[in-house]
Amino acid sequence: MWKFTGQERPPFAEEPAVGQESVWDYPRPPVLASSDAMVEVRAGSLLLARSSACLRVLETASPPTYYIPAQDIDRSLLVRATCSSFCEWKGEATYWALASDPAAGAVAWSYASPNERFAAIDGCISFYPGRVECRVDGERVKPQPGAFYGGWVTQSITGPFKGEPGTGHW
Repeated sequence: MWKFTGQERPPFAEEPAVGQESVWDYPRPPVLASSDAMVEVRAGSLLLARSSACLRVLETASPPTYYIPAQDIDRSLLVRATCSSFCEWKGEATYWALASDPAAGAVAWSYASPNERFAAIDGCISFYPGRVECRVDGERVKPQPGAFYGGWVTQSITGPFKGEPGTGHW
């Protein structure tokens, strides 16, 4: 059985085509990368966010998560959800629900005081593409497999991705 060492792409990783990134070339621990792609997030007809100044978190085996700057988010459409979690890299997460239906659960998360390495995402919000409609340069984003994960799957990346069946040992 293959064991992840963080040094090489595993033999089961899909070969990226021209213009694609392999999530197996992303580092661990994760890093931030700026993105000038146009990102839009909608809940039905409501525009929650629109930005071309996002930050992507890139982590081995996971699709990127896009963090949208606070000034590009309509925060009046969000309310704080009651759940929380802790990331070993970024710190304690705060979750956000739609103000129109808070009982439906979290649609996004943020880090109010992230660890120093991720200070740039302070105040930014990332959305779950399986719970609201997310687009990158007009392409509808597919959600990362698995109930907890929030990665953004687009045609520009290749996997397999953490969260798919049989990936629990990654």
